Amino acid sequence: MIKSTLLGGIALLAFATPAFAEDGKADHGDHIAQSNDIIVTAIFARDRADILAGTSVVSGDDLVRELRPTIGETLSRQAGVSATSFGPNASRPVLRGFQGERVRVLSDGIGSFDVSNTSVDHPVAINPLTADRIEVLRGPSALLFGSSAIGGVVNVIDSRIPRRITDENLHFDGNATYGDAANERSGGGRVDLPISSKVILHFDGSYLKTGNLDIGGFVLAPALRAAALASGDPGFAALADLKGKLPNSAARTYDVAGGLAIITNNGNLGFSVSRYDSLIGLPVRFSLDPAVEAEAVRLDAKQTRVDLRGEVNPASGPIEAIKFRGGYAKYRHNELEEDGAIGTTFANDGFEGRLELVQRERSGWRGAVGGQFFIRDLVIVGEEKFLPPSDTQQYGLFTLQSFDLGTVRAEAGARVERSILSAREDADLGTAEARRTFTAISGSLGASVEFTPGWRVGLNASYTERAPSQEELFSNGPHAGTQAFEVGNPDFKKEKSKGAELTLRGKGTGYSVSASVYGNDFDGFIIENPTGDIQDDLPVFVFTQSDVRYYGAEIEATFKLAQIRDFAINLDGVADYTHAKVRNGGGSVARIPALRVLGALEAQSPRLNGRVEVERVNKQNRIAAFETPTKGYTMVNASLGFKPLGEDGALSLTLSANNIFDVTARRAASFLKDFAPLAGRDVRVSARVSF
Repeated sequence: MIKSTLLGGIALLAFATPAFAEDGKADHGDHIAQSNDIIVTAIFARDRADILAGTSVVSGDDLVRELRPTIGETLSRQAGVSATSFGPNASRPVLRGFQGERVRVLSDGIGSFDVSNTSVDHPVAINPLTADRIEVLRGPSALLFGSSAIGGVVNVIDSRIPRRITDENLHFDGNATYGDAANERSGGGRVDLPISSKVILHFDGSYLKTGNLDIGGFVLAPALRAAALASGDPGFAALADLKGKLPNSAARTYDVAGGLAIITNNGNLGFSVSRYDSLIGLPVRFSLDPAVEAEAVRLDAKQTRVDLRGEVNPASGPIEAIKFRGGYAKYRHNELEEDGAIGTTFANDGFEGRLELVQRERSGWRGAVGGQFFIRDLVIVGEEKFLPPSDTQQYGLFTLQSFDLGTVRAEAGARVERSILSAREDADLGTAEARRTFTAISGSLGASVEFTPGWRVGLNASYTERAPSQEELFSNGPHAGTQAFEVGNPDFKKEKSKGAELTLRGKGTGYSVSASVYGNDFDGFIIENPTGDIQDDLPVFVFTQSDVRYYGAEIEATFKLAQIRDFAINLDGVADYTHAKVRNGGGSVARIPALRVLGALEAQSPRLNGRVEVERVNKQNRIAAFETPTKGYTMVNASLGFKPLGEDGALSLTLSANNIFDVTARRAASFLKDFAPLAGRDVRVSARVSF
């Protein structure tokens, strides 16, 4: 059934290809940047001001400056975004305090086909080095990409399947970076080669290698250090003295890809094949309990992936575009013990496809309807498997309808999704065969009003449902990567939420402002928390369901202060806050980011940019049982960008210094915060060339 579904989509597009125009060529090369005011992830391209939820875009020079080995760290300075920070090599985005199964990380609109959602120690098999642009949608507008996107969507957009025929005989983009905090050496390049007026080839590759990460102080958090020193145990005393370097945090990653696309004025059809290979160290969750054995685990991850994208643009009629996006990947990773032996193997095969019919605009009304399928088979083999062999099937139908009435703009969205989750019998874990089915229904309704030229206020209300994941239902065993014994519950019900978001956006000459205030009430919210028990020499973490309330706010703004010759002097800033509490006196939700404020002063000119920023993150004392408080910190960063060949020249150089004062920083959203601080002082040099 899996193969027939995917092949059916391919056949549909192949049949549609003859409808493409016989002549014509796209006007621009694939390397032309998309405006940051236009969000392409929102099914049909829309201006940020028209989306009733928080959005962020990182591209161009900003992406060069922010680029890190993981998606989470690359985005961590965006409004409403934190990161799981399970060391420098496994850091997934946290959106408005949501992580794991509530945030979807996409590659050009479909999933990453890895197991990063199953556990915070697993890397995302999407390399930010290959990204042209990263878009973040926060809030209910992201639900069109699946019920597991209640927190939002991160869409990494690349050009592995080209979208345009370049005007050049050959186009090349290359980048290289050195970062001294981890002796990081990375580089990549891509080539776009048109072989006719309608056919273009693409090749890319990247490589990254790091050593152990420099940190600003001690490995252990202050409370753990004090306990280790007070124990009188020489081994624990030595552990308390660990500082300067984060043990077992080195990494090596490479990926390569090739693609081909047929492109005409009335449509396109293309595919790509890619290979991802990564060997990363996971920082050790040290313990002061002699009964708990801490391990230095490494993950050896490999993925082979095939992607397909097609679009038909009818010249007339009610449909403006028919879009298909599909992919298949075979992912494997081995969890390696300290002697190099394979302890546990994760094998994940995944398919995903989306078909969208975009309606032609008619008197201010436009929209899209579509369907999506997702199929996943996960098998874990080894002494420390925590999940029986299991598979997930999801089938969804969705629509988004928007109405532009001038001063008033309104939109409505809906999604219905059928999930079938099955686990096979596993004698090692003592689990029986199980099967659960869920039908999740979600919808949103909102409108915005322009109350003065350039300023809009909007309100969006939503109701969402999410089926539990395989891990939340069927886990029952030790997991070496997180160094925890994880226990799910096969009787979980659907997670339900009622939410609202108020937005304010304005822009004019020399300024732009975007702000959101949001809240969600959850019934049956699934949480993974420690119990204080020990099993198989590991701390026990149990998934439970509770009624939870989330609320928060975020704001980002830019103001032009002055123009001094060629230099525009700009002030910009970001602030975000999330509060999450279990209702009826149940205490706080674990791993919620603290209040954060970031301000920057930047001088911009066609050839030279300079930027200084200060980020203040408050302490986090609202904690769950067995969770520890997180101290606040202040980081100062600076960067200098130079285009020696002019604004449109082929070469750009960036020098940045991050965490200049080498402070010790830990993120409240991290499972590993007490054992793995963020990077200390990090001086980075990057070069990008394009011709």
